[in-house]
Amino acid sequence: MKSFTVTKNDAGQRMDKFISKAVPSLPKSLMYKYIRLKRIKCNSARAEISQKLREGDVVDMYINDEFFAPDDTKYDFLTASKSLKIIYEDENILLLDKSVGLLSHPDETEYNDTLITRVKRYLYEKGEFDPKDENSFVPALVNRIDRNTGGLVIAAKNAESLRILNRKLKDREIEKYYLCVVHGILENKSGMIEGWMTKDENKNTVRVYSREVPGSKIMKTEYEVLGEKDGLSLVHVHLLTGRTHQIRAQFAYLGHPLLGDGKYGSNKLNKALGYKKQFLYSYMLKFNFTSDAGILNYLNRQTFKTGDVWFYDEFLKGSLTAGRGGNE
Repeated sequence: MKSFTVTKNDAGQRMDKFISKAVPSLPKSLMYKYIRLKRIKCNSARAEISQKLREGDVVDMYINDEFFAPDDTKYDFLTASKSLKIIYEDENILLLDKSVGLLSHPDETEYNDTLITRVKRYLYEKGEFDPKDENSFVPALVNRIDRNTGGLVIAAKNAESLRILNRKLKDREIEKYYLCVVHGILENKSGMIEGWMTKDENKNTVRVYSREVPGSKIMKTEYEVLGEKDGLSLVHVHLLTGRTHQIRAQFAYLGHPLLGDGKYGSNKLNKALGYKKQFLYSYMLKFNFTSDAGILNYLNRQTFKTGDVWFYDEFLKGSLTAGRGGNE
């Protein structure tokens, strides 16, 4: 038998979600069976699958020890790099400038050194996060950007901040702004691009349509041309929706793919100019809450920018260096 005391970071979760995180090796079928047989209890009483846990609740699990993870103080995230570019930090969040080439989360190509593992290492060594003190919560990224895109990412240090920011992101109360360089000269120097997209999960690509089709989602992007040099355009972008590859796919659909984009762009044009990395950077975030944000109300109306967008000044000066593909 093992008891778990629900902490502030665990509160508000459903019982089944909490158990799945606290005892990940316990099969769901057994979890439901043990709840039904009262081998999993809450405050010494029958536990309900859908009940919401409160801080201070005690969950007792009368199950085999083999399902409980051993106490292991060697954590994979401690092998991650210590390199983090922190734009802003307080007791609830981190605002990070992710470099081009760094994954936000582990995938089949990289497990240990990603933005989130670097965050865990940083907070662990700072004394603000220790897996032994948490039943289910781990620091998490609120938004993510592609490996080959640099820019601002929000990390939540506690569960309450994560819940609030996930809701605000979904409700579009966190505004995201990008800078990019595209091939060609745009006829309209500012405006809104509106279209619909479908996603191919297997290929991790999207297809853009001028009208709604079955299964499609709308995309809206505001843009303004900031400069034009040698058949290229520097563009300021404001995302009104947050779809997969939205900026890259929409500008490619218009006939102005991003410089350096190998997925939606022109490899022939990119090779001719000597660029291998896409010219896209998430450089600014605005917190524009239209409803209560609880412990994060202090962030409302605040704007955060990166200190450096690697291609911005060089473009305006007309001195882009052939072969440079962004910071690693």
